Amino acid sequence: MRIAIVAESFLPLMNGVTHSILRVLEHLQERGDEVMVIAPSTSDTAVSDVVNGAFVHRLPSVPLAGYTNVRVALGGVSRVKRILADYAPDVVHLASPFVLGWRAVQAAHQLGIPTVAIYQTEVPSYAARYGVPILENWAWNRVDNIHLRADRTLVPSTFALNQLRGRGILRVGMWRRGVDTARFSPTKRSTAWRASVAPHGERIIGYVGRLAVEKQVEDLAVLADLPGTRLVIVGDGPQRAALEAALPNAFFTGFLGGDELAQVVAGLDLFVHPGEFETFCQTIQEAMASGVPVVATGRGGPLDLVENSRTGWLYEPGDLAQLRGYVQDLVGDDAKRRAFGTAALASVQGRTWPVLSAQLVEHYKAVIAGEALVEPTAAPSHPLQAAELQAAELQAAELQATAFQPAEPATISVTSSKGLPA
Repeated sequence: MRIAIVAESFLPLMNGVTHSILRVLEHLQERGDEVMVIAPSTSDTAVSDVVNGAFVHRLPSVPLAGYTNVRVALGGVSRVKRILADYAPDVVHLASPFVLGWRAVQAAHQLGIPTVAIYQTEVPSYAARYGVPILENWAWNRVDNIHLRADRTLVPSTFALNQLRGRGILRVGMWRRGVDTARFSPTKRSTAWRASVAPHGERIIGYVGRLAVEKQVEDLAVLADLPGTRLVIVGDGPQRAALEAALPNAFFTGFLGGDELAQVVAGLDLFVHPGEFETFCQTIQEAMASGVPVVATGRGGPLDLVENSRTGWLYEPGDLAQLRGYVQDLVGDDAKRRAFGTAALASVQGRTWPVLSAQLVEHYKAVIAGEALVEPTAAPSHPLQAAELQAAELQAAELQATAFQPAEPATISVTSSKGLPA
């Protein structure tokens, strides 16, 4: 198969879009497919023109104002059309299309090349967070036009599926994200790292992600004075300086990747994510694969990932008192926290990238063949059947037991979870 992937962002910028593309490229390389990535240019001369077997065609670009590591590709539809015509792919994969993806979907349509669009970023809602709500309607119109023209749109969550279908986009199906359960695992838990961050045995509460306005990391200030806890912020971005000033007692690691990131995630006692505009939220899934329970906002992708009172808690968007209460509930109850962590680990079994990438290839084949999208009448709320789930939980409990190193008891001023769901 010959595939063109059009990426709004790509290396050296690491984010959810880039991460997904890299995992897909690995799978396509193993299959022996021919792949070209079309992406914005970069000023980093150390970045290779070949990534996981795919040639990267860079288009001239300019940095986004106020977010200089994000670049926007220049040029019109005709430029992208010439590239696609020369390459002659069987299918065009539009990765989180908005600017470059809008040109690409038009170019592919004019050339008669089928397209698969991956809806991964809720760009219109970012407008309000960045103080320009007047652009939100315009941005939604752009999203509508892209996905109405695409032959097939794939979304990562039920929330996103309903969101687009509610806007009249009907050729839309589900394609979730994989997680590396070998890399993210409770076995990566390091007592040495924990001691370096929480020398008095504090319970470690962590966030992993970009430090940007839309992630709402500043909401974690509501947790800053919880006794017997240490807040760890993993990531980098334009809000870092402001967040360091707002959260002076938090430990900021900066950007982490590879095994270093896996060690830190496994070393957390609790993962928190306050962002309300996640179409999926890969970092939640990585925390769960590490056996760490989650407290997240009850909107978007987390609704599919976190099961209330079993793998974590979902709080009402904007209700920071509820966020604090749920965190108190879990840091103050070791047995409950470990049970939630075991269930979280079991819930992500079977969600590996090879499995998800193979599903994506089937979508490619279907649009090339001109097949209509057939959605199941009722998708299971969990990827495992009941018996498989029970077995997975037993295996997860064994893994947790071998990996868990008890911390020194911390003083937590929580005597009950009164008012919290049972």
